Amino acid sequence: MTVPGSTTCFCLDMPLKEYRAALDLQRSLVRARQTNAIENDVVLILEHPPVFTLGRRAGVENLKASRAFLERKKIPVIPVERGGDITFHGPGQLVVYPIIDLTKAGLNILDYVTRLEEIMLRTASDWNIPAKRNSVNRGIWVSNKKLGSVGISVQRGVTFHGFALNVNLSLKPFKWIHPCGLTDIGVTSMERELSQKISVNQVRKALMHHIETLFGFNLVSIDDNKLVHLVNHCAVKNVIMKQSRSS
Repeated sequence: MTVPGSTTCFCLDMPLKEYRAALDLQRSLVRARQTNAIENDVVLILEHPPVFTLGRRAGVENLKASRAFLERKKIPVIPVERGGDITFHGPGQLVVYPIIDLTKAGLNILDYVTRLEEIMLRTASDWNIPAKRNSVNRGIWVSNKKLGSVGISVQRGVTFHGFALNVNLSLKPFKWIHPCGLTDIGVTSMERELSQKISVNQVRKALMHHIETLFGFNLVSIDDNKLVHLVNHCAVKNVIMKQSRSS
């Protein structure tokens, strides 16, 4: 249902997408949003095949497994421009990448990160999981176990990367790193906390609801092909506009 006064935001809801492909898509959307070639914000919701990502503050000492071991496991390690340290993504973890113009949304970075945490907190609460914030380490926690992570990047006022909520993924790969660069924490999932099966699709729906509520969005579904076509069309449009201004 459309809420009166809500802002239309495209939502691309995908099952499993390779990390580099999702990153390329985000970067394309950021450029399109910066130039206002795409007039709407975009939210990507997806899962990744197993991958470790290294944020701007990541140190290789926080990767405990050898590169040879990870190659045998076919798990890539990818440096990225988001904040934070090292983390793991895998099937059963819902990842949300909002491409939002903060200025037009009237948000500063702190407010934005706080809203991302609140989306996860409300989702956890829907399943009666008593997650909380940690004033020192961003994300959401159950005691000293991390349930959801936040790692963002902002370029010329437009956000990308985002947050990851552990629903029912395997937690074993977190033993191969110091998650978020911390040595004295655990990692948990909604399924682990409840000791019962959790539907990823149900959690997706809850996340969408809370995104709409907290950002004042009306999420409008768009498929992968249409979004890529829109980005490509906008890129061509920008080239034509630049050529006309310089002629």
